Amino acid sequence: MTETVEERVARVAFDEKGLVAAIVQQWDTGEVLMLGWMDAEALRRTLTEGRATYWSRSRREYWRKGDTSGNTQLVRGARLDCDGDAILLRVEQVGPACHTGTRTCFDTDDLAPVVSATTEGA
Repeated sequence: MTETVEERVARVAFDEKGLVAAIVQQWDTGEVLMLGWMDAEALRRTLTEGRATYWSRSRREYWRKGDTSGNTQLVRGARLDCDGDAILLRVEQVGPACHTGTRTCFDTDDLAPVVSATTEGA
């Protein structure tokens, strides 16, 4: 039997604010594009419409990626992590993913470990 959208949404462990982190990845290359937040309704819309919808914590409203910018995210897959408290959203990104106009939100600030290769595993 095929699982309904409501059954899928019910499997998510939303936090105390009713939100879950959605890590967004380019479906064919694996490139990590951004992180967004979803509540049950945003996830429901994403799964039924095939376009990524998020909950804006600052504006306290839904936003469907690309409605104002034209930089859409067409959903190609969605997976729940082992704890049920994070979603991996695999999308076909059309245009930049970041609101700054860059391809990914993870291209600005390198926080690489300061541990040298010689001390690793010691």
